Amino acid sequence: MDLYAGFPYWLVKNPLFNHVHELEKDISIDVAIIGSGITGALVAHELCSHGFKCAIFDKRSIGTGSSAASTAQLQYEIDVPLHQLLKKVTERTAVTAYRGCLQSITDLENVFKKTKVDAEFERRSSLYVASDKKGLKEIGKEYDARIKYGLPVEYMSQEDLKDTYNIDRKGGLYNNVSGQLDAYKAASGLIRHHHEKNGLDLYPYTEIEKHQATSDGYELLTTSEKYIKCKYLIVAAGFEAGAFLPKKVMNLLSTYALVSEPMRKDELWHEESLIWETARPYFYLRTTNDNRIMIGGEDIKFKNEKLRDALLQRKTDKLLATFKTLFADIELKCEMAWCGTFSETKDGLPYIGEYPGYPNMLFALGYGGNGITFSMIAAQIILNKLKGKEDEREKVYGFERK
Repeated sequence: MDLYAGFPYWLVKNPLFNHVHELEKDISIDVAIIGSGITGALVAHELCSHGFKCAIFDKRSIGTGSSAASTAQLQYEIDVPLHQLLKKVTERTAVTAYRGCLQSITDLENVFKKTKVDAEFERRSSLYVASDKKGLKEIGKEYDARIKYGLPVEYMSQEDLKDTYNIDRKGGLYNNVSGQLDAYKAASGLIRHHHEKNGLDLYPYTEIEKHQATSDGYELLTTSEKYIKCKYLIVAAGFEAGAFLPKKVMNLLSTYALVSEPMRKDELWHEESLIWETARPYFYLRTTNDNRIMIGGEDIKFKNEKLRDALLQRKTDKLLATFKTLFADIELKCEMAWCGTFSETKDGLPYIGEYPGYPNMLFALGYGGNGITFSMIAAQIILNKLKGKEDEREKVYGFERK
């Protein structure tokens, strides 16, 4: 199915990576990576940097899947607030997930510094605002949980928000350790880097139709009847990874986003913080490096592409209306809008690692709204698995976690 509709900003803004060579013959490779989004790119980065011979396969053009529709906000907060996550999973699992996402932002920053890939990575502050009295109680509980476990957070009162951001909300939680990037430049840039520097093989427009285990790994069959033999199979295909699993482990949601016409710098808010609300459906916003405002949210349960796409105008109007309740004085004109599909799991944490009974086949899926930070974690776990190095995070994100 189509992963998105409309005009994702990153694909309009950037020239496409035109590497057009689909697989034309049978091959053997140490590691086959299915998917060329941010997860596939980061997995390839970690593995190629440590000497593994890898190839990326994607049924689309490089980097043009779900990652290209992302708003690419980097926050240590995940979709399930910490005080709620502590009720869903063990204390160790919840705290490890939050601390891991915090570290992931720094790890991402270091990846782009080391490779000199221009992903437009920028550090940003983040503001989580209480939409109403219920939200105020929620951020109070969340503040206490983050303080207890040593996570960076500051409480902002209603007066603080008005004075600092000119926002009329009940209160908020602030941190200065978040970030943002260009999702397409990040994925395609890393892939290009390792293609040129470390011999990463690329096969876009190559769809895997079947796979089967062999005595020394896996054999894949493409829709054009070419065979791929590999020792390790990494499935980094977003929610489409579910096709490789024997049972359903994810729920799908539709999400919506827009980007404004360029603004003057003095029209934007304090520090150009990432901003998101307690109210549901989700509402969040950021700026871009060319002074546009990017807004996302209005997530709903995915039913089918036709319905998802038909709602694009209505959801765009709702995002714009919510923005005006935050910043009534900012005149914003939408230049392009799009919608996409993503997956989440029952407890709000992704699944990373081997599925039971599928040795040497590793998955990374079910990220919710934190695909980029969790992708960094997934790449590190997968590298350690292939190196035979124990990684305690496998227990946190594994399919058999408790």
